[in-house]
Amino acid sequence: MYEAFYGLTEKPFSIQPDPDFLFFGHRHSMAYAMLEYGIANRAGFTVVCGEIGCGKTTLVRHLLNNVDSDVLIGIVYNTHQKVDNLLNWIMLAFEQPYEGLSEIALFDAFQQFLISSYVAGRRVVLIVDEAQNLSPAALESLRMLSNINADKDQMLQVVLVGQPQLRELLRRPDLQQFFQRVAVDFFIPPLQPLEVVKYVEHRLKVAGRKETLFTQRAIELIAESSKGIPRSINILTDMVMVYGFSSGAEKIGVDLVNEVLRDRAEFGILG
Repeated sequence: MYEAFYGLTEKPFSIQPDPDFLFFGHRHSMAYAMLEYGIANRAGFTVVCGEIGCGKTTLVRHLLNNVDSDVLIGIVYNTHQKVDNLLNWIMLAFEQPYEGLSEIALFDAFQQFLISSYVAGRRVVLIVDEAQNLSPAALESLRMLSNINADKDQMLQVVLVGQPQLRELLRRPDLQQFFQRVAVDFFIPPLQPLEVVKYVEHRLKVAGRKETLFTQRAIELIAESSKGIPRSINILTDMVMVYGFSSGAEKIGVDLVNEVLRDRAEFGILG
């Protein structure tokens, strides 16, 4: 809609996770380093937490694009309290047959998959997204699967990605054995105000903008209103650009941001 008007080749503030737009603020850089470290060092469990919309999924997508060819990754997205058999979903994630198998046969099939992958020189990494939704029983199942080892080598590495509730879940007394298996953990906080400035400029540059578009005060207000959450920044900034395009504003200042905020408060469904 506004791309050509603002000299852009694509929308800079989509809420879809796109590794091409990944902004490496200080804490996001550290989180990614922890992910890489966990995989490279065969950590049994790696845990990355952060608020909704903080960029966890985008980091994972970037990881998928940059892992070594000897790393086989499966991702489980369907995490909820009513998952009856997590191993079925894990087998599906690695494109392994699972239908019609008994619980014992399923476990044996997964164990053979890990062994064959190990013999072939491939590391198996399971990523569980939205892991805060897992039940304690499901987490215990993951812990048991992590017991499948070859001497000193970890055959299965697990990366749990989730919202802050995941930290509280893992601190439960009945999950102490699981918590002790976590070798790498990191929490991604919201972006700091100065990082929001760089974040907005970065995404505009990736989308093709060569000149400054937002005034300093406009971005400061966006940072304040979004509380530094990347997804919230994207939603607000995208709407501000729509308003700017509609009014023919070549530069976007604080007045436009205030107008959007007022209209969202008064007319927005979510207020």
